[in-house]
Amino acid sequence: MDIKNQIETLASQYAKKLDGQVQKRIKEMKDDDKSHYLIYRVLGISCEEGENIDLYQNKGRFLYKYAGAFLEEAATLCFVEKFGKDNAKKVRIPNTEGTRPKTFEIDCLIDEKNAYEIKWRDATTDGDHITKEHTRIKVVNDKGYIPIRLMFYYPNREQAIKIQKTLETLYKGIGGCYYYGDSAWKHLKEVTGIDLLEILKEIADKNGVKKS
Repeated sequence: MDIKNQIETLASQYAKKLDGQVQKRIKEMKDDDKSHYLIYRVLGISCEEGENIDLYQNKGRFLYKYAGAFLEEAATLCFVEKFGKDNAKKVRIPNTEGTRPKTFEIDCLIDEKNAYEIKWRDATTDGDHITKEHTRIKVVNDKGYIPIRLMFYYPNREQAIKIQKTLETLYKGIGGCYYYGDSAWKHLKEVTGIDLLEILKEIADKNGVKKS
């Protein structure tokens, strides 16, 4: 199976998982206690609108989870297609800087050298995220690997952007690389020879899902 078909199959699998989780949650929500809608009404939100907000909040959680997992796996498939399973793999390394967490995961280690952290997007505004990531890339670097962050979509909010800029400084300061947005898609294509962005656009168009 060629890489395009692999990614299309993967997309179909994740779409089914997403729909299954959403339908299950919709059924569960029918029996939910809705007494908290009183507070919604106090704040000027109707029960119907409150119900829709709760529904889409739950849908959003599943969507972000599966969108991130899908894009990480799709990008990894591109690396595996280029370098082979033995030279492009997910690994865990011990935390040599502390006890929590005990290990750090490398999303894709290429040729025992380039350690990729793959994100579809990262909108965190938690300052502790910087500390944890700083520790992680130091551990990766001490292991003799080059930490590389590949993030396909940049956050929109100011505080989240500030955190990403700090992370970019940390990566580059330790000799690593940080790619985001267009540069992430370009880097993946240059390294693997696979235009993942174009493949995803073709799948989306084939699904008949409009942009707006």
